[in-house]
Amino acid sequence: MQKRFLAFSGFSGAIAVAFGAMGAHFLKSKLESGIITETNLLTFETAVKYQIYHAIALLAVSLLADKFKDNLFHKAGYCFMIGIVLFSGSLYMLSLAGLFGLSNIHWLGPITPIGGLFFSIGWVLLGIGGLKKHQVH
Repeated sequence: MQKRFLAFSGFSGAIAVAFGAMGAHFLKSKLESGIITETNLLTFETAVKYQIYHAIALLAVSLLADKFKDNLFHKAGYCFMIGIVLFSGSLYMLSLAGLFGLSNIHWLGPITPIGGLFFSIGWVLLGIGGLKKHQVH
């Protein structure tokens, strides 16, 4: 289980760094043409930030889950993984729609807060796990 969290954390972090660089260079160059708007760029940057934050959080969860052997940490890890896919993934798609000529993907908008809810649940589970008395393994 922890191996899965660690692998997802590593790949998610790498993707966030690559997308961050893409946003800083490639997407900014598309502002003048109007293919990407300032709002699109800000949305893309939000997706990158939340992805990297939660990739780091997932790294911590992989270490905590191994140390404490508590199912709450596993549930938090899965919430972070789902949140990254739904929250960041939907924001990436929404912000890049113009670049790919997609005009009818507004249905993705309601998916973003569902991903945010998974992030919040993951943090709450992590907090509850921290309050419990554990035997350290």
